[in-house]
Amino acid sequence: MQLQEIASLLGCEITSSNTQITGMNTLKDASASEISFIANSKYIKEIQTTKAAAVIINAALVEHLPQGCVALVVEHPYWSMAELSKYFAPSIEELNAAPAIIGEGSNISPKVELAKGSVIGKNCTILAHVYVGANTRIGDNTIIYPNVTIYRDSVIGNDCRIHAGAVIGGDGFGFASNKRGEHKKIYQNGNVVIEDDVEIGNNTTIDRAVFGSTIIKKGARLDNLIQVGHNCEIGEYAVAAAQSGFAGSSIIGRSNVFGAQSGVSGHLKIAPFNTFAARTGVTKNVEVSGKTFAGFPFMDHKLWLKIQAKLARLVKQ
Repeated sequence: MQLQEIASLLGCEITSSNTQITGMNTLKDASASEISFIANSKYIKEIQTTKAAAVIINAALVEHLPQGCVALVVEHPYWSMAELSKYFAPSIEELNAAPAIIGEGSNISPKVELAKGSVIGKNCTILAHVYVGANTRIGDNTIIYPNVTIYRDSVIGNDCRIHAGAVIGGDGFGFASNKRGEHKKIYQNGNVVIEDDVEIGNNTTIDRAVFGSTIIKKGARLDNLIQVGHNCEIGEYAVAAAQSGFAGSSIIGRSNVFGAQSGVSGHLKIAPFNTFAARTGVTKNVEVSGKTFAGFPFMDHKLWLKIQAKLARLVKQ
């Protein structure tokens, strides 16, 4: 879209511009042909260094924009971003793309549906009723069990196993709300990237990113019935037991272990090599490694055990 067209759509006044906008992205990652937004003053530092062609912004923050970056001044930037996101959403299918490519030695059930533009590597096994979306890439030696749904643009590495009923690349839970309590969908225009040697359990869901990628790194192991929110990053060799949940944009370091029904709040960073007992609720960043945590809100596991023991004695009295 032309930047002038976007400005008109959002009700902004700008000097006539012929800049062609190719997509939307975060302040940090936006290129000179992309548009970004800021809805929270805590990201002021990222405004100053953004390379975005234009930023959806409120009047109070305009002074922080770098020279050459066009301000699209609106009253509610988050709502306007949601409104614009649908114009950059990819089509559900690529009807004009080339037929799917299947690598040598792969065994694909006749009941599998491969959308146009998808590429399947060598020696893969894909069982009945799997759907592989447009422009999806699946590496070599990967096994996909029945009834798995893989949305468009997903990338799956070599030697992976995705068990029955899993959904890869569904929309993240993203919307903007106004003062009247109405909600506007934020179109999820990113994708999911699953690296090599990852195992995904039955009925686990991994949401696509708003912008960029939701990433499951090499060697991770996700049990059944796990929710991974949009823009999460699950580190190398991380392990999560059944019914765990990771809210959007949480960054999980290497080799963390999460017990069943544990959960991580959004936008948190977890240092590598920690263990979280079952039902642990992680509510803030974890900057240390080699620790074991428990409880909600989470605390050192030994402290949690002492508290449980004292509570048990109180009940006996």
